Parts: sequence; structure tokens; C-alpha cells
Amino acid sequence: LVSLTLLPALVKLVQPKFVVGENMKKDQSHSIQAAFKAVSILVVVGALSFGLLTNTVEANALPSGLDIAKNINQVEEGIQQTRKLHMKMIDRRGKVRERYTLGFRKYYGEEKRTVLFYLKPKNIKDTAFLTYDYPEQEDDQWLYLPALRKARRISASDRGDYFLGTDYTYEDIKKEGKVEIRDYHFTTLSEETINKTRVYLVEGVPKDKKTAKELGYGKAQWWVNPSNWVVLKAKYWDTKLNELKTLNMGDVRKVDGIWTRHTMKAVNHKIGHQTEFTFTEVNYEAQVKDKLFTRQAITRGVPR
Repeated sequence: LVSLTLLPALVKLVQPKFVVGENMKKDQSHSIQAAFKAVSILVVVGALSFGLLTNTVEANALPSGLDIAKNINQVEEGIQQTRKLHMKMIDRRGKVRERYTLGFRKYYGEEKRTVLFYLKPKNIKDTAFLTYDYPEQEDDQWLYLPALRKARRISASDRGDYFLGTDYTYEDIKKEGKVEIRDYHFTTLSEETINKTRVYLVEGVPKDKKTAKELGYGKAQWWVNPSNWVVLKAKYWDTKLNELKTLNMGDVRKVDGIWTRHTMKAVNHKIGHQTEFTFTEVNYEAQVKDKLFTRQAITRGVPR
């Protein structure tokens, strides 16, 4: 485009000898200066044109945001999983609260079922959270609180609420590092580096105001490692596009041949609160019983 528009104008303006010829009676030094000026301009314009072309090629080489989101969701999780989770919640004054849980997960075709049992401290022991993550319909989630002696269903409108004093929403807990394709329009913003790891930066904007209100997010960004499609960092804005929270994932390594994050840290920028998750005893091979994933099971407390 630059060559087609600027070069003809420059030739007409400068009239270099190699294009229009030159009156031999003109001063020789003037001829040399004009020719040098013309060549210099052409070199600069050519360099700019090459730079524009290179940037365009590089931009086009980045995968689409939707493709990256699909790759994130295709990361291997195994058919089943057992693990322990240590939660640490830290308020802005530095006060720490800790929780210990036992979690199970199992796939039934494309449907994923997850259950979390609280082990301690005593005042929250036997609290449980059960979720059915369906591929093509609204998910089912239940929270059992021993004090109420009943399992309360979590509706889609509640999925943006924070989960039991943490800085993770019910949706965050359910998705476990995956993304909901139905909720966002995705765009690849750039290619960056995190701790010497090349990553893609992808942005998601909720598809409508109703979805944004349910999620509690007006915008989200994910930094994704293209070598294994694991999300290493995420950032969220509230529905008014104020900075809300940042998530960092660490100690990513294979367990039973599956890439697994062993630490997660969420920082809430609005209230100065933090939540740290540490996963231990992760096992993808131990048999997980189907009877754990029922409403009756979560009312019975920690499985023996």
C-alpha cells in the first residue's frame, strides 16, 4: 500500500535521474544530491513497508482466541482424580484462616462430576460441594452446610458469588482452570513471556449483560502456555470494568502423565484479600466410586 501511494508522489517531487533523466547542463553536484535524496527516501519507505508486512504476518500467525480457548478445554484431565486441598485465606490485615479438604472428580463421557468434602477445622467439617458440569446445558451445583442439614442448589444466577470465604467464585471452582466457551467472545491480544515461558494472551468479553452479571466479570484475560495449553495466569475485571482480581498458577508438573497445577493464588484488588490453594496427594489412577457424586453422599460427611 505504501509503495503504491507514496512512491509515485516521491518520484514526481524529487525527479531522480534514473527515472526522468537530467539536463547535462545542470550542476553535477546538484544531480548527485538529488539522486542520493531519492534513494534515501526509497530505502526508508521500503523499510517501513517491510516492517508493516512483517507485523501483519506475525499478527496473522497467532491462533484465534476461540481456538486457544478450545485447546485449554481439551487439556487432559484423566478419567478420575483424587486430591487433597489446603486453603489459606488472608485478609488485608494479615489474619489467616485455613481449611483442609478432600476432593474427587470423575468423567462420565463429556459430563464431569466433582465433589469436595471439608475435613477441618471443626466448625466447617462435613461441609460439601457437588457439581455436575454438562457439555450442552446448564450445570447443576449443590452446597451442603451441616448447620442447615440440607443440600442447597446453586442456581446459574449465583455462580458469580464467592465460594465459602475464598476469592474464587462457584464458577471458578467448577471450571478448574478451563473456560466456558458459551460465555465469552474471545480475542488473541499478543504473545508474551512469563517466567521465561512463551505464552499467548487471550481476552474474553461476556456475550451479553446477563452473562456478565451472572459471572460477576465484565472482562477476563488468560495467559496460556502453548506447549501444553495450561493457563498460567488470569485476570478479571468487574462488570464496570474496574480491576477485580488476579490469579497465578504455579508448580505445574506431570502427575501420572497429566499436566497438573499444584498451587493457585488469587489476589482481590478491591478488598486486599488473598486466597492460596495448595494441592497434594494428587492421584489420577485410584478408583473413584460413583456413589460419591450424589446429593445423599454429600449429606453424610467425609467418606470413610
